[in-house]
Amino acid sequence: MAKRRTDEIREILENQIVTGEFAPGARLDEVKLAQQFGVSRTPVREVLNQLSTAGLVELRPKRGAFVASVSLETLVEMFETMAELEAVCGRLAARRMTDQECQRLEQVHESCGRAAETGDPDLYYAENALFHEVIYDGCHNRFLTDEVRRIRRRLQAYRRLQLRVRHRIRDSYAEHGEIVASILDGDGARAEAALRDHIMVQGERFNQLVAGLQSLPTKAG
Repeated sequence: MAKRRTDEIREILENQIVTGEFAPGARLDEVKLAQQFGVSRTPVREVLNQLSTAGLVELRPKRGAFVASVSLETLVEMFETMAELEAVCGRLAARRMTDQECQRLEQVHESCGRAAETGDPDLYYAENALFHEVIYDGCHNRFLTDEVRRIRRRLQAYRRLQLRVRHRIRDSYAEHGEIVASILDGDGARAEAALRDHIMVQGERFNQLVAGLQSLPTKAG
């Protein structure tokens, strides 16, 4: 199924914001954006609302939409929080997943592998999202997963961009292998550690993310 036009516009604007093409504080004019994408103002307004929810855009009454300012310190704090919450999901999933859910986890892991072989970051991102959703469902804690999904939405643009860093898709898929193995073994502590390491950006991975924010090209329309 073809990707919805609003989804396409959102991805383009996300990349333009996180790579600095639209600087923090820049005004996002609905009329100009509608002309740029060849659509009415309605889908543009929908996208801006979505980006506001994700923390990338500030909607100011009677003034319009502006690019939010997210410091590197705040970004790291969000990844730290995300890593801890996903780690708990992994620990619980290792203890609570049903046989059917374990089979589903293996299936989506195989799909991630096929996506990784293509080297397409957008395709891999989509399959990767399904992979994590299976773990969320498998932990059987709705309150926890609601919080994880909320933060994941805020980090979506940065996680997508990170996949464009050299070798990150390959490394991510390898990390998935350890996560799957630990969950299927019912080893909660191992699953917890594997997911925490998978999400957290530190050391070289943090430097790669910063480099990506500063230099990676935006996605063409």
